[in-house]
Amino acid sequence: MKTLRLFFLVLLLFVGLPVAHGGSDRVTTHFTRDESDAPSFEMAAETAYMLGIIGNPASYEVGAQFITARWRFGPVFREGFFRGYNQFYVLGMVEPIIRGPENLYYGISVGLRYNFLHPESRFTPYLSGGVGLGWIDSHANIDGAQGQDFTFNCLAALGVSYKINDKWKATGGLVYQHLSNGGQTDPNPSLNLLGPQIGFTCSF
Repeated sequence: MKTLRLFFLVLLLFVGLPVAHGGSDRVTTHFTRDESDAPSFEMAAETAYMLGIIGNPASYEVGAQFITARWRFGPVFREGFFRGYNQFYVLGMVEPIIRGPENLYYGISVGLRYNFLHPESRFTPYLSGGVGLGWIDSHANIDGAQGQDFTFNCLAALGVSYKINDKWKATGGLVYQHLSNGGQTDPNPSLNLLGPQIGFTCSF
């Protein structure tokens, strides 16, 4: 029994759950909730301009509009390098194709986002990634064009948000998108896009 108690004591000290404050018997934990910096729900509108990269012979240029709903889940991590919180998101996208064989792509995506909180800072870096599906007006007879209308998509983004006030944030970052039909046609050139994005987020 003494060995078991000692094991749990060492485990608690190792993971650092109780952190003593100098000159005080108070302790704090890594996981606490901060409703002001970590909203339960938010909506975002973001615009991106992406260029085709890696492998596709067609020189794509795509303008994208993303409308995203995000829900916070889990506790807020308040200590160490990974101070921050998780979000689950559902995203709708409409993407006029400025240059390339097709004219329009639209779809949906679901994924996760992690926000890195910094004490007393209006800036919050973030990382996100998700998968989804969509449709494009394919032109299979053109070199580099997509082989069919139905496609899958992958999205990844990194950037930073700036807290304007308790309700609004401005965001800027870099977004990567991959479109493919998963080998349902041959050839299946797929499409890789990369570019900057900016937007605004409203917290509720």
